[in-house]
Amino acid sequence: MRSPTSFLPETASRLPHTIDRFAGRLTNRLLRAAPWQLIEVPTREPIVSFTFDDVPDSALRVGAAILEACGVRGTFYISGGLEGQVEPDRTLIDAAGCRELVARGHEIGCHTYGHRDIRHLDRASLAADLADNARYLDAVDPRRGRRNFAYPYNSGSLGKRSMLADSYRTCRAGGEAINRGPTDPTFLKAIEIRQPETLVAGLTRWIDALIADPGWLILFTHDISPTPTPYGASPAAFERLVAHAVERGCCVLTVDAALDRMGFREAGQ
Repeated sequence: MRSPTSFLPETASRLPHTIDRFAGRLTNRLLRAAPWQLIEVPTREPIVSFTFDDVPDSALRVGAAILEACGVRGTFYISGGLEGQVEPDRTLIDAAGCRELVARGHEIGCHTYGHRDIRHLDRASLAADLADNARYLDAVDPRRGRRNFAYPYNSGSLGKRSMLADSYRTCRAGGEAINRGPTDPTFLKAIEIRQPETLVAGLTRWIDALIADPGWLILFTHDISPTPTPYGASPAAFERLVAHAVERGCCVLTVDAALDRMGFREAGQ
């Protein structure tokens, strides 16, 4: 039998990561407790936005097609530095894939260029990273107004939210809640669509809750595949979720279109 000290090296190696995760969760709680700005999300109709992070090619090939078959569109948050990256269980889309999404009526948003936790970037490095991604996205989807943003790893930063507020219409995090009433647009709440499949099937309860008490429900995921990663869903499960929102009478819109629908238009629109 090994002595307790034999476990110390492994425990020590995990400690910095554990501390960082705890610090990230604490930061997110502080961000929600002390909003930077407030908008009033109307509660007169149920609005749903389906969003994708990173974005794997299956989100384009399968996820976008499922949305379109239901007559709706989604928001795809792109990290230009991940373009075409091949990983063991997924491949990220390239510029041509981004152009295809735009041509099919979907929204392209910013997910930083290097997909790093913004807590670990200084302001100058973050500004350079965001500028790189802006150039990448503008090359595939030129636009005059500000885009929408999603935090890598859903991890916010108290010291950098003013930069993000100036640069983006909204910034989406996690939070497992529906946006209703007074809402901080720099830290929108969202529900994750991820494994196991039983969890995805149960997410219809959020749509039912939205019908009972309207607001803005944002859902996010990554890949849509018959063999999904832990951060994705199967096509059948995702299709059931989208169909449920449509059949229950939700107004399913991209993040940008939802903001317009709620009356939060950019200057010049």
